[in-house]
Amino acid sequence: MAGLRTTTSPVGAAAAVTRPVGTSWAGRYVVALVAGEAVAAALAAAAVLLVRDDAPASLATAAAALVVLWPVLLWACGAYSERVFGTGSDEYRTVLRAGFLLLAAAGFVSYAARLDLSRGLVVGAIPALAVATLALRYAARCALRGLRARGLCTRRVVVVGRGSAVLELTARLRREGYAGLDVVAACVTPADRARVAETAGLPVGGLDDVLAVARRAGADTVAVTSASETAAQYLRELSWELEGSGLELLVAPGLIEVAGPRLHIRPFEGLPLLSVEQPRFEGWQRVVKGGIDRAAAAVALLLLAPVLLAIAVAVRADSPGPVLYRQERIGVNGRPFTILKFRSMVVDADRQVAALAGQNISDGLLFKMRVDPRVTPVGRWLRRFSLDELPQLLNVLAGSMSLVGPRPPLPAEVARYDTSVSRRLLVKPGLTGLWQISGRSDLPWEDAVRLDLRYVENWSLALDVLILAKTVRAVVASSGAY
Repeated sequence: MAGLRTTTSPVGAAAAVTRPVGTSWAGRYVVALVAGEAVAAALAAAAVLLVRDDAPASLATAAAALVVLWPVLLWACGAYSERVFGTGSDEYRTVLRAGFLLLAAAGFVSYAARLDLSRGLVVGAIPALAVATLALRYAARCALRGLRARGLCTRRVVVVGRGSAVLELTARLRREGYAGLDVVAACVTPADRARVAETAGLPVGGLDDVLAVARRAGADTVAVTSASETAAQYLRELSWELEGSGLELLVAPGLIEVAGPRLHIRPFEGLPLLSVEQPRFEGWQRVVKGGIDRAAAAVALLLLAPVLLAIAVAVRADSPGPVLYRQERIGVNGRPFTILKFRSMVVDADRQVAALAGQNISDGLLFKMRVDPRVTPVGRWLRRFSLDELPQLLNVLAGSMSLVGPRPPLPAEVARYDTSVSRRLLVKPGLTGLWQISGRSDLPWEDAVRLDLRYVENWSLALDVLILAKTVRAVVASSGAY
């Protein structure tokens, strides 16, 4: 085919045939969701009818209608759109929107038509149904991500643009496979073809061959990077070329680690502009976060007091030295503070770093060893389940740390930060964070920094709740803990 460079590709034989456009897995996924949510609605309706022995006909009718109305309302709110599956918060927002609409509609119809609808239906069953649906969606998302990790249930993508931008976007999509975008080919400028083909291992075509390359690779999505070759005129002509092909067109704005809630499209007389909100590092949400942090830390310390006491006894009995390990770290706006941990190493561990420097496996500013001889037997067990971090609840209570935030850095690390990495210091360091739920010590330095910056740029109370929930799973799995 003209313009297509033949290379060794991970797509193999699949790249040589045209795959029918469409994602059959999405249809099966939607059917499973509809069935599950209809069953949840039926259970909620049955619970309301069972509670009332003398249920009027209007209540029985409303309960039966709930089984049909709930999936229909979810569909109307966009909860069954493939774009919301597997990643992002839009899926959960559509469920909540449907729940609020159903609650408002039930209350209005009950009042306007003077129907004898049970308070259990309006106040109990509908909110419970929304919560059950959120739980179902979360379970379905976990299952979908598991399938995507095995290369299933993905969309096949052709990446278009300048070579460097194509390679960067390809690397990110491959790294974050849970997004379900499998890069199968690329279209770049002539000067970039050989480099992209060799580096990415993909079939490579030209910027004028996008449709042909997509058909050859069996793709169903085209992702255009931000580059001079992909300016307004090129994008417009490419969108015309893709009309009627069934291919989805995505445009990467070139904004790294900026999440959806900060991005908005603002139309100006036919010229759509991408509005990027400034990250907020103060305001009422920060005040609420600080209050929640301290209250939760106080409650956790009270509830965990017996556990903390047992760990303290074990540390003292295991090896000579203090129970707590104190170390200077750098907090918000570069202010130093003393971090507290249960001691998991021998007393002179810090003085042994130079002797062990040759065994450092870190690719950044940190010192890491998978099997560190300085770690005590009890310390190894504490580190596996992150129990050595529990005294940091005292740091949270004192206000020097937060429950969720970037990893608290050492002064020596901060001294070597460049301007971009220094943005980690704009918020309080956290007891847990995106780094904790994404691999901990297994993370390369670059990925750890990227995750911290993502948190700083896109912080929200909802993100904190999500990270805390995922931390439990990460700690139990104990991956990357050493």
